[in-house]
Amino acid sequence: MKCPFCNAEDTKVIDSRPADNSIRRRRQCEVCGKRFTTYEKVETIPLMIIKKGDRREPYDRAKLEDGVMRACHKRPISVDTVSAMIDEIENEIMGREEKEIPSSEVGEIVMEHLRRLDDVAYVRFASVYKEFKDVDTFLREIEKVAKKKN
Repeated sequence: MKCPFCNAEDTKVIDSRPADNSIRRRRQCEVCGKRFTTYEKVETIPLMIIKKGDRREPYDRAKLEDGVMRACHKRPISVDTVSAMIDEIENEIMGREEKEIPSSEVGEIVMEHLRRLDDVAYVRFASVYKEFKDVDTFLREIEKVAKKKN
C-alpha cells in the first residue's frame, strides 16, 4: 500500500478491525511516519436490478439512499437512523443470494422498513413508488396507515 503523503511503498498495519461490510486498517508509513486509514471490501458478484420493461442495471446503493432520503426529507429522523435502515435493507437484499432481483421487490422491502420508521416518509415513498394517479388513491393509502396505527 502506497503512502498517500509521500508515495513510499513501505507501510505497516498498526490496527485492523471489522467495519460495515469491510475491514478497516490503520496504517503507518515507514518513511515519513504519517498515519492513514484504508478500507478493504470483499468483491462480490454484482447484483442486478430488473427494472420495468425487463431492463437490467447494476444495484446502486446511492439510488436507494437518494429515494429514502427524499422520503425522509424534513422529518425528525437522524441521518444515522436512515443510514442504519439502508444497511438493513441492503443486507436483506444481498442476503437473498440471488444475482438478479426485481425493482418491485426492492421497493416493497423499502416500504416495509419506512412503514416501521415513519408514516409520512412511508406515504411519500409509496406515492412515488406506486405511482398514485389521483388524490383518492393517496387518501386510501393514508387511511390504511391510520387504521394500522389504531
